[in-house]
Amino acid sequence: MPYEFLFTNLDAGGSVPTFATAIRRLRARGHGVRMMIDDIARAEVEAAGGIFVPWASAPNKRSHSIDDDPVQDWAPTEPGGDLIRVLDHITFGPAAAYAADTLAELRRKPADAVVSLDLLFGPSIGARAAGVPVVSLATQFSVFVPIPGVPPVGPGLLPAVSDEDKAVAADVAGWFSAQLNERLPVLNAARTRFGLPPLADAMAHPREADLLLVASSSAYDFPATSLPDRLSYVGPLLDPPAWSHTWTSPWAADDTRPLILIAMSSTFQNQAPTIQALLNAAADLPVRVLVTRGPGLADAAFDTPANAVIVPAAPHDQVMAQAAVVVTHCGHGTVMRALAHGRPLLCLPMGRDQNDNAARVAARGAGIRLTRDAGVPALRSALATLLEDPSYARASKALGEAIAKAEPEDALVQALERLVVEARSRTVPA
Repeated sequence: MPYEFLFTNLDAGGSVPTFATAIRRLRARGHGVRMMIDDIARAEVEAAGGIFVPWASAPNKRSHSIDDDPVQDWAPTEPGGDLIRVLDHITFGPAAAYAADTLAELRRKPADAVVSLDLLFGPSIGARAAGVPVVSLATQFSVFVPIPGVPPVGPGLLPAVSDEDKAVAADVAGWFSAQLNERLPVLNAARTRFGLPPLADAMAHPREADLLLVASSSAYDFPATSLPDRLSYVGPLLDPPAWSHTWTSPWAADDTRPLILIAMSSTFQNQAPTIQALLNAAADLPVRVLVTRGPGLADAAFDTPANAVIVPAAPHDQVMAQAAVVVTHCGHGTVMRALAHGRPLLCLPMGRDQNDNAARVAARGAGIRLTRDAGVPALRSALATLLEDPSYARASKALGEAIAKAEPEDALVQALERLVVEARSRTVPA
């Protein structure tokens, strides 16, 4: 029986292709899917076979211009300030507007379930007001629902071993909880407006979801000692973005120099200086360099050495099949693709989920982690090490194989279908 799903999302780089992959898989099963998201993502939604619905009163990103970015989490700030911007401008601040748009859409056309990006608290309020089951979909890690054994996300912590490690993890978790509860009055105002009871702890809100799904792999995340109720990993969702172009190598077929792919985020994170440093670092190495600058750097200019080519975009699966090393900001999607191809990574995290991805890559020996402002000598040394030491490629291949085996490809679809079946069974009279 076909079901109807309403997705709620925002244009935040990796969240769009992840949700687009979910749309394709549900559409292949005959289900209807529409997605409420920023105007800028319309082509991606429709290419996946979904119905595009724009945000009306909630924040709506209409271009790749940095001036049209409601969060601007790339701007200089105090430690943790990028997360605070997300909380203020996405998670809490506009929660009532997201709730109103979601409820209006459900009244226009009902759905069997609402599947919302975990960073958005508002859509679940609207769904609850409409009496519709809610699914929270995390596109990399469980941010708001702690998993026992897994360190709190943000700074890229490793699993706690020593008492000092445990104290640091507790401090990070406590700071995060305090930041959420500082904004609890805003959340409660939105909940009360739509008939939901106020909460004493902001962390209770995401736990209300009927399902908590993590679009990553248990084999990739640090080991959990247990999983919270209703939370499960459904594996990475890795369809290429619709804007990715076909790619023909500009180098001769007999050019045997190793290929280095530099892929530093599809959204603007002020990454141009880091890319230029990488180009300078690789200029004297016997390699070929391909840079995919993405929509976020459409107007950026670089001093390009003779062994490098810069393109707007390229299908990463095709390029990674030929690459020897992948250099990345460590967005979840790019990391998953590199590991699937067994490619060692040079990790240069810039914020968001990237420190935590870099921690997992480095901890497994699948890459080297440096800071985004690492100098040319350090970058050159890391590239040479990754090219010359085969242990990194072996570790990447092993981790990629473990990820591929951990969760079935249809885990997400099966979880959503079970939820709808159970919800419908509760509404059928005995």
